[in-house]
Amino acid sequence: MSQICGGIFTSHVPGIGNAIAKGLQQDPYWKPFFDGFAPVHKFLAEEKPDVAVVFYNDHGLNFFLDKMPTFAIGAAPEYKHEDEGWGIAFERPYPGHPDLSWHIIEQVVASEFDPVTCQSMLVDHAVAVPFELCWPGSDAFPVKLVPIAINTVQHPLPSPKRCHELGKAVGRAIESWGGEEKVVVFGTGGLSHQLEGERAGHINTDYDKFCLSNLAPDPEALLQHDTLDIVELAGSQGVEILNWIAARGALGGKVRELASNYHVPISNTAAATVLLENSEKVLA
Repeated sequence: MSQICGGIFTSHVPGIGNAIAKGLQQDPYWKPFFDGFAPVHKFLAEEKPDVAVVFYNDHGLNFFLDKMPTFAIGAAPEYKHEDEGWGIAFERPYPGHPDLSWHIIEQVVASEFDPVTCQSMLVDHAVAVPFELCWPGSDAFPVKLVPIAINTVQHPLPSPKRCHELGKAVGRAIESWGGEEKVVVFGTGGLSHQLEGERAGHINTDYDKFCLSNLAPDPEALLQHDTLDIVELAGSQGVEILNWIAARGALGGKVRELASNYHVPISNTAAATVLLENSEKVLA
């Protein structure tokens, strides 16, 4: 029977991908961020998950402003990374798990969500960077990918509460899956940052630390702000915290924080990594 072993929450800024490509992990500017992945590597080596369910946001690769689904779930046998112009050449393919994807899709529809289903799908740096961080140097990724894209770009955006409920529906679907896979959940993006306009470079460490301190023990605290509040607090791209909120919902109630790392800045972004263990480790 399937089991959710834990969750990994991390920034996905493309500058991290460029640092990996250039071998800058020990550079003084980057080292504090990369050092935060030592406990993640230990956790993955011990748990050996079979599947990664990744909540992320697409950056115009599959969807653009003229066609922007609120939620989209991949159901492809394989996903390829396609660089959007950042010069990040990660060429390893990401094997999919279509059967589990369709099970999740069916279950979230039964929970009255209406995701776009994608039997063909590319992934961008929001998936590629976290995977390279978690499994550096591997010849092939040891997990199968189920990507779940959340609109954080084109308003109106889904509310934090709606994303949390989506995550809970996905968690129930995983736990009802009849396979024997061990699943790790990802939430990627953020933390506070803004790339354009008069507030370009905006970072709000107070809001970031509020999210980090409440993510494990009290995720509903993150639901008190609506999406426009989050844009004001965290910046127009800081709203990627919606991906974290959804992933936290998938983990359910009882979790244990194994590690947390916060580093400012990475490029113009507040970068963080959090590792949560599903302390219940519920079997379906």
